[in-house]
Amino acid sequence: MLFTLPLLTLAGCDKAPALHKFSGAAQGTTYSLTYWSNTAVEQPQFEAAIAAELQRLDKLMSNYRDDSVIEQFNQSQSTDPIEVGAEIVRLVNIAKTISAAAAGCYDPTIKPLFTLWGFRGDKLSIPAAAQLAELAPQLGISKVDVVNNSTLQKQQPKLSIDLSSIAQGYSVQRLTEVAEQFGIDNYLIEIGGELQTRGRKPDGSNWRVAIERPLPGAQQLQKIVQVKQTAPLAIMTSGTYRHYYDNEGKRYSHILDARSKAPVTHDTVSVTLLHNDLTEADAWSTALLCLGSEQGSKVAGQFNLAVLFIDQTNNGLTELHSTGLQQHAGVMLVDAKMKQ
Repeated sequence: MLFTLPLLTLAGCDKAPALHKFSGAAQGTTYSLTYWSNTAVEQPQFEAAIAAELQRLDKLMSNYRDDSVIEQFNQSQSTDPIEVGAEIVRLVNIAKTISAAAAGCYDPTIKPLFTLWGFRGDKLSIPAAAQLAELAPQLGISKVDVVNNSTLQKQQPKLSIDLSSIAQGYSVQRLTEVAEQFGIDNYLIEIGGELQTRGRKPDGSNWRVAIERPLPGAQQLQKIVQVKQTAPLAIMTSGTYRHYYDNEGKRYSHILDARSKAPVTHDTVSVTLLHNDLTEADAWSTALLCLGSEQGSKVAGQFNLAVLFIDQTNNGLTELHSTGLQQHAGVMLVDAKMKQ
C-alpha cells in the first residue's frame, strides 16, 4: 500500500563492516536496502539498477502519474481489450483471487470511493445513498476481464483500478530479484515498511523487525519479529490508525469495505502478515484488515495464513494470533518490552 504502514526495522547491534545500506524516496514513501555478500558487489551499479527498476515500476503502475500504463487504462473509456503488459495482468489476477476469498470486502476498483468520502483530500465528505448508488456500476474487480496474459478489458467504461494495495509488495519483490541478480542472498529490503528478509546478518544473528503499537501519535513498539528462517520471508503490516477522520464522536477509517461502500466499522486497527509471496502478502494484509479480526481470522484459517490481528476497544489493545502464525516455525514473536 502507499499509506504509511506501522512496520519498522530494528538496527540492533549489527555494526559489522560488511553490512551495507542505502535508501531513497520512491512511490510516495521511502525504500531501503540492507545487505551483505560473500562476493564483491559493485555498489554504484547495484544502486543504479535499483533506481532504474523503481522508475520502471512507477511508469507502469503508479496511480499518481497520468502517463503510467495503469492510468492510461483507467482514463480510457473503451470497453475494447487494452494491452497493459504481463505484470499488471498478474497483479489483477491475484487481486481477483484474494477479493473472492475476502467475500468482496477487498476490491482494487474502489478508488472513486476514496474521492467521494474525502480521503483523497483533507476533509471528510459523507456521501448520500444516491451518490453511492450512482457510483456502484463502475465498481467491482469482477467487471475487469483478463483477455490473455497481457491484456485486460473493462465491462464498464468508467471503471478504474488502483494498484496501491498490491503494487508496493510486488515492487519489493522486484527489488529482491535485482539484488539476487547481483549475487546478494542476505538482505532486508523494504518499501514503506513492506519488506522481505533472506539469510542472516553478517554475525549470523537473525534479522529483526518491529511492529509499531497501533495507536494514533504513538511511537512505541508492540512486537518484535525475530526471523529465524533463512529462506525469503515477506512481512506486511496494514493499519487504520494513521489515516482517518473523527466526526461527531465517530471515527471514519480510510479502509473502505467494497460491499458497503463505506469505511469499516470493526475494532481491528492493525494486521501483520507473514507470507512467502510479497505480492500476495500485500493484497492479503489489506483484505484481512478490511474484514477485521472476527471474519479475517476465519479466512486466515481457511488459507493457512500467518496473521497477527490487533484490535482496539475501550479496554485497550487485544492481540489475536491465527493458527498459521502460532505454528509458523520460521519466526519468533516477542513483546517489545521484553529484553532482546
